[in-house]
Amino acid sequence: MTENFQNNDQEQGPEDPNEGSKSFSSESNLHQLHPAISPLAAAFIGLFGGFFLYQIVGGVLTLLIFGLDIEKAPVNSFRLMTMAGQVLFILLPALLFSKWFYEDVTTVIRFKPARWKEIGLFVLGIVVLTPLLENFLVIQNYFINKLASSSPVINSAKNFFDTLNDKVESTYSNLLTSHSIPEGLLVILVVAAVPAVCEETMFRGFIQRSFELKLRPFWAILITSVFFGSYHFNPYGLIPLIALGFYFGFATYMSDSIFVSMSLHFLNNFSAIILFFIMGNEQLLSSSQQKDVNLESSIIIFISLLALFSAVIYLIIKYYSVERNK
Repeated sequence: MTENFQNNDQEQGPEDPNEGSKSFSSESNLHQLHPAISPLAAAFIGLFGGFFLYQIVGGVLTLLIFGLDIEKAPVNSFRLMTMAGQVLFILLPALLFSKWFYEDVTTVIRFKPARWKEIGLFVLGIVVLTPLLENFLVIQNYFINKLASSSPVINSAKNFFDTLNDKVESTYSNLLTSHSIPEGLLVILVVAAVPAVCEETMFRGFIQRSFELKLRPFWAILITSVFFGSYHFNPYGLIPLIALGFYFGFATYMSDSIFVSMSLHFLNNFSAIILFFIMGNEQLLSSSQQKDVNLESSIIIFISLLALFSAVIYLIIKYYSVERNK
C-alpha cells in the first residue's frame, strides 16, 4: 500500500478518475470535478492568494486598526481580528476557489464524515508525533547553538532568526495569556478551533486536492506541507511544522475526510494552549533558550519515538488495506 501511495501516475486529470489520487481515497467522486483551469494553477492561486489576503491584506488592516506597536493593542480585539482574518482571508477564499474552479465544493474539500475508529487511529499518531517533534527541536537547536558558537556567519544568521522568533513568540504569548475562564475559552476558539477549520479547509482541502489531481499523492502532500510550514513564519519550528502538515495531509488523504485533519489540528493546538496555561512561556521552545542538553539521551528518545510512530503509521496503512479489501 505504501508503494501505491508514492507511485501513482504523475499526470492525473479529471478524465481519469479511477487512478492516481484514488489509490487510497477510493470513495472520492473525482469524476464529478470539472476544473475550469489547470488544478496546478488552482493550487498556486490558493497558496499565493491566501498568503496575499491573510498576510498582506490582513497585516495592513491590522496595522491600520492597531498601529505599529501591535503588542500594545487590546488583546481581545487583536484576538477577534485574528479570528476574522482566518475566516475572511483563508476559509472564505478556499470555499470560493473550490466553487469557481471545480463547482463541487464537497468533493474538493472532502466534506465527508469520518468514523471514530479512523479519528482514533490518527489521534494515536499525533500523541506520539508531538513529543517526537519536540525532541527533534531540542536536538536541532543544540546543533544550531554549537555551529553558531564556531561560525560568525551562522551566528549572525542565528541572531536574525532569534529576533524573528522572539517576535513570533511574543505575539503568540499575548494571544494565549488569559486571566479568566471565559477568556481561556476565547483563546481556545481563536488559537485552536478557528485555525483548525480555516487552515485545513484551505491547505488539506482545496490546495492539496488540487495538487493531487496532477501529482502523485506523496508530492501533493509534501508540497502542501512545505507551504503550510512556511506560512507560519516560525524559523526554528519550520521542519516540525512541515512534518506536522505532512501527517495532516496523510490523514486527510487516507481517510478521504477533512474532518480528520481538522480534529488533529485542533488537538495539536489545544494541547499547546493547555501546556501554555500550565507552564507559561517555558512551553515556547526556541534555540536561544537551550541550556544544558543531554544529547545522547535526546537522540535515544527521538529514535524510540520515531520507531513507535513508524509502527502507528504501519497500523494505519494496514487498517485501510483491510478496509479497502472488504
